[in-house]
Amino acid sequence: MILTCNSCEKKFVVPDNAIGATGRLVQCSSCGNKWTQYPIKKETKIQEKITKNKPINKKLQTIPKKTKQKIKKRTGPNLYSPEYLAKKHGIKINSRPTTTNKKPKAKINVNFGFYSSLILFIVIFIFILRVLYFTQDTFINIFPMSEIYINYLFETIRNVINIITNFFFSY
Repeated sequence: MILTCNSCEKKFVVPDNAIGATGRLVQCSSCGNKWTQYPIKKETKIQEKITKNKPINKKLQTIPKKTKQKIKKRTGPNLYSPEYLAKKHGIKINSRPTTTNKKPKAKINVNFGFYSSLILFIVIFIFILRVLYFTQDTFINIFPMSEIYINYLFETIRNVINIITNFFFSY
């Protein structure tokens, strides 16, 4: 059996036994239109065959123009409303939240950004250099080959400090 949607005129092939004698509610998969479809009688099929075989007098026959109906958006219940969920799916949602005696855990967010880590790195670096400066003699006694490297390190630091002070105070 071939069914035709009334609104969008799309045709569907349906088995003959799918629609009983009392009719059946069908829905168009294209536009969503619903209608009750009754079985097509055999007499109407025979009449359609006869009309196809008869020569048609074109002067007498007028073809009505088919106008497409605008499909309106369905307005219905909100799919997430408590009433709809309770009716359709059996889900009950309480409007009051359940209170528990559990204390909420305090969340401590520590944001340690780039500049904070840069300052921390500089402070640690200066601390290590100062410790090395004050313990320089004992360190050289333990590791005698390190004397050259320690002297070069502190000489370089003095040169960098002189460059910076000359840059700011030369004018």
